[in-house]
Amino acid sequence: MTGSQDDIRSITASEADAGERLDRWMAAQWPELSRSRCKALVEAGALAVNGEVLTDPAAKLREGHVYTLTVPPLEPAVPKPENIPLDILHEDDALIVINKPAGLTVHPGAGAWTGTLVHALLYHCKGTLSGIGGVERPGIVHRLDKDTSGVLVVAKTDMAHRFLSKQFAKHSVERAYMAFTRGAPRPRSGTVATRIARSTRDRLKMTALDWNSTAGKEAITHYQVLETFGQEAKAPIGTPLAALVECRLETGRTHQIRVHMDHIGHALIADRIYGPQRVSQLKGTPDIPEIKSLGRQALHAAVLGFIHPGTREEMVFETELPEDLQVLHAALKRV
Repeated sequence: MTGSQDDIRSITASEADAGERLDRWMAAQWPELSRSRCKALVEAGALAVNGEVLTDPAAKLREGHVYTLTVPPLEPAVPKPENIPLDILHEDDALIVINKPAGLTVHPGAGAWTGTLVHALLYHCKGTLSGIGGVERPGIVHRLDKDTSGVLVVAKTDMAHRFLSKQFAKHSVERAYMAFTRGAPRPRSGTVATRIARSTRDRLKMTALDWNSTAGKEAITHYQVLETFGQEAKAPIGTPLAALVECRLETGRTHQIRVHMDHIGHALIADRIYGPQRVSQLKGTPDIPEIKSLGRQALHAAVLGFIHPGTREEMVFETELPEDLQVLHAALKRV
């Protein structure tokens, strides 16, 4: 149920509660809240113990302490239109193609209930969307990570949504990404074929599995090194510090390019999930300011090609590197 005010509730821990893990105990006290929801609320600072905020969901309960939880009202199930500027490459009655900037989340979800591409499209396309699934909303047929920039197509009608979704399912859509990697893959062109599944160690990460594994989904990336930069110290001649790599997707799994490049030993520059801890360094070099200031993985969806659901014409959209990656490119050339 959606409410307009915070729901504040307090419980004093008993002797029997002492030593219990906090999020597990909260879920038992308030069964309408799942344990994961309790954990998220604690980490967001919604729980106070004797008036002091506690953000560790694994903390142990202490007898006689008063635990006060502030539950904010639920977000509306249907996103509201928001006036967010869009870089529109093409628009017609069936679809809209945009050049998504880094930092813009595509779809509402945990941690991004407002300010997403869907909110922006609801505002921009108001009155031109047909009922996709019975609700006036844009049809998201593929996504880009929040911090990946580039070309993205969105359906405006049910028919367009179904037609485009079939193309993505059949892997007939042309998708080329520009990726700046640590070091350069060998051979300079090739294919990475694995299965990709959610990591069992870190839920924020995906992981590459053997092709014959029964877990995960098949993932295929074709790559080609376009340019190399620098020379790794104390390494054989021809061992670059970094490279610009074109990656073409045959499949489209979550974090696919990031996982595959890391899998072959060449994580994307400035990737804080799959790259090394010192993201501002290349191997054996001091900090590079342009990497340190990038603030996102160096990945751009440069080319998107598909068959238009209405005209059946082939459409191909290409975009240049955004300014932040152009700055990085120039810096790598100077290495």
